[in-house]
Amino acid sequence: MRRSFKFLLRPTARQAAALAACLEDHRQLYNAALEHRRTAYRKAGVSIRYGDQSAELKHIRAADEGGQGRWSFSSQQATLRRLDKAFRAFFERVKSGRTPGFPRFKGRGWFDTVQWPKDGDGCRWDSQPHHPAATYVRLQGIGHVRVHQHRRVSSTVKTISVKREGFRWYVVLSCDDAPAQPLPATGAVAGIDMGVASLVTTSDGQHLANPRHLQSSADRLAAAQQALARKKRGSKRRRRAVARVAALHAKVRRQRLDGAHKAALALVRAYDVIAHEDLRVTNMTRSASGTVEAPGRNVAQKSGLNRSILDAGWGCSWASSRTRLKAPVES
Repeated sequence: MRRSFKFLLRPTARQAAALAACLEDHRQLYNAALEHRRTAYRKAGVSIRYGDQSAELKHIRAADEGGQGRWSFSSQQATLRRLDKAFRAFFERVKSGRTPGFPRFKGRGWFDTVQWPKDGDGCRWDSQPHHPAATYVRLQGIGHVRVHQHRRVSSTVKTISVKREGFRWYVVLSCDDAPAQPLPATGAVAGIDMGVASLVTTSDGQHLANPRHLQSSADRLAAAQQALARKKRGSKRRRRAVARVAALHAKVRRQRLDGAHKAALALVRAYDVIAHEDLRVTNMTRSASGTVEAPGRNVAQKSGLNRSILDAGWGCSWASSRTRLKAPVES
């Protein structure tokens, strides 16, 4: 059984700067590799593959020892594989007749993860086991970064990823041979209906309350956004105001995700079989503004409904209710 663990990193100021530089250099590598493929095909009709670009990495690293050369070779290969995967998905969409969506260049806000494909190759989980009070992950070019490990990792670590979310850094461990923990069978079957007044209503009349995290933080968000609007563009105070708004939104996101996981777990523990609606949340939350020629009606009401649907977080983790293990029912 494969399982992922996500832990908060506690980097020092110098390590945080190194993590940001690592992420930026991998983003530039991704964009340069994409430009290489585009230019080669446009000017010479040549298709560049992953193997070709991976073979050129050693020359790139040798020419830029203080930049690309300081990071793990395997992590850079993983970035090139990420681009290759994007191209394979593009060609598959073309063959199936769907909207192709050609791979795009990654802006600073659209590249947030660096992966090391193998524990021990440019990275090491639990790199200082002689420190019983703390856990560290060692990353090439960055050092031993402290990890806030809130649960035990009881399986073999295969890949290690570092992800930036706002102003926080996380390490994500992908593990093999994770022990399964089947839940006891209950023999109960239920259908669930997701809503706004109640987050979940089951077929036997049970209700799970909708916590409405965004609504509870609306006053603080409004004050932070008003303060942001008053700041001069490019100033340090504006940057601090932006950080404040981002931190509030990030907190709402974490609260919503945590509540969704707990609600899903409560349902899975109570029922063996759960049927739920196949909702198209994206379609349900489209704007009602319409066009200038044919403006939408009840736009304000639809906007409020869209906000409530998104705040409920219907798409967060309900798929986990179908993948949880149950102990076999004895006949």
